[in-house]
Amino acid sequence: MKSVFVIGGCRSGKSSIALDLANGQDVSEKIFIATCQPLDDEMEDRVARHQADRGDDWRTVEEPLALAQAIEDNARPGRVILVDCLTLWISNLVLADKTQDQIAETARELAEVIQKAPCPVILVSNEVGAGIVPENALSRLFRDAAGKVNQITAKACDQVQWVVAGIPVIIKG
Repeated sequence: MKSVFVIGGCRSGKSSIALDLANGQDVSEKIFIATCQPLDDEMEDRVARHQADRGDDWRTVEEPLALAQAIEDNARPGRVILVDCLTLWISNLVLADKTQDQIAETARELAEVIQKAPCPVILVSNEVGAGIVPENALSRLFRDAAGKVNQITAKACDQVQWVVAGIPVIIKG
């Protein structure tokens, strides 16, 4: 397995599926790239739960914006990289005043890095296109950017798994 994109709705079980995929790799080192910026107590609790689920054999790299660079810096043979999650990364880019075109270009750079990585890369994202059209411009920008980034990422990855109710369904690869 080279690259896997795990996508699904909120609380669908996609992070657990991605973690199981990563833990199943025969590698000497596991790298978790976290895009989350825990800005409140509830998010700090979520981060702590995710860290406990991973265990002590994971090295965490926190990178809210320069995701392609973080993957490139950490991609080595004998490693697996797990990125969780692209939708928080997109939020960070939107809040950093990136335009939709700039976000798409950043996603294309990410896709190139994924395809060149000398180790498995597993990425997690939320599917946001199955809901209603948001009422405000910022939410629509986020939804549209997430849809574009998900398309670019899915095209770049060797396998895409859609997770529904904790069950992964392979839709590519």
